[in-house]
Amino acid sequence: MTLADQGIGVDVHDGYGLAVVSVRAGLLVWCNGDRFWWGSGWEERRKRPVYSWHPACEPDRAARRIAFRYRDLRATHPVPAVLQQGRH
Repeated sequence: MTLADQGIGVDVHDGYGLAVVSVRAGLLVWCNGDRFWWGSGWEERRKRPVYSWHPACEPDRAARRIAFRYRDLRATHPVPAVLQQGRH
């Protein structure tokens, strides 16, 4: 199941041997052909991002994990009302 199948629209860009999928503010997914990886949180003690990854040979499972992160971000960091104006 793809992100689109789950009702999640994305923008895809490529360059320098990577595909970059913009899922929403705060959620970019990169793919180099071997694996997908994305930011999955923040390590407060070390003051650095934490990344999750999944093998590219399992795109459906990766999409499911990314969808979980997307829903978590939507619940904890909703889009400000000013950015929702004009959206259908």
